[in-house]
Amino acid sequence: MTSPLKDWLEADGALLRLRLARPKTNIVDAEMIAALHGALVAHGANQRLRGVLLDAEGPHFSFGASVEEHLPQRCARMLGSLHELIVAMVEFPAPILVAVRGQCLGGGLEVALAGQWIFAAPDALFGQPEMKLGVFAPAASVLLPLRVNLAVAEDLLYSGRSIGAPAALACGLVHTVAEDPEAAAHGWFHEHLLGKSAAALACALAAARGALRRDVRQRLAEVERLYLDRLMATRDANEGLVAFLAKRKPSWEHR
Repeated sequence: MTSPLKDWLEADGALLRLRLARPKTNIVDAEMIAALHGALVAHGANQRLRGVLLDAEGPHFSFGASVEEHLPQRCARMLGSLHELIVAMVEFPAPILVAVRGQCLGGGLEVALAGQWIFAAPDALFGQPEMKLGVFAPAASVLLPLRVNLAVAEDLLYSGRSIGAPAALACGLVHTVAEDPEAAAHGWFHEHLLGKSAAALACALAAARGALRRDVRQRLAEVERLYLDRLMATRDANEGLVAFLAKRKPSWEHR
């Protein structure tokens, strides 16, 4: 089976390119999570690295995580691996730029939020639809309030609705809106990061993200336990997931 991720180096080893390569959905499943984490581990010791550009093949960045892997018998392993990836991104020694086209939902948005800056196409849509399935988004519950104000974060987390690129730019979720987000991110890297010292950048990230790194690790562990011990013991969480897979409307009993 072909890899769900393409990775290569540019700019004489200064820029790591990562590309989700299972269009059109680019589902963030166990294999995609492992490939992303593996690429970060493989390149993390590159002393010339000054940035990472994450984008995706096809019209959409990602439709989100695998719903099948959210089922009770599989969700503990899935959440654990996804949260390890989020920590690896938050602690990576070079800035991560994310270019988004089309849908960026659920686990896909959680991965994007773990980077530094999101460059979005005008047609990009951002959302955490987990609540529509009777569950919540653990990583986004930690990362969204760190990027936008709490009211906006709670809106997206509780409603499950999506917002377009202009609204995402206005609330601080998105850094730049551009017709070609990959080119915009690429240009930003070359203008602002390529000429810097990789050693200085790594220290700057450690300084600026020190508290965030500690908080993300602690909070991810907390919300993961809440998800597994409390949420997955509810009837409605299981009903929502099963209903989605059966392509029917869920029937909530509020328990």
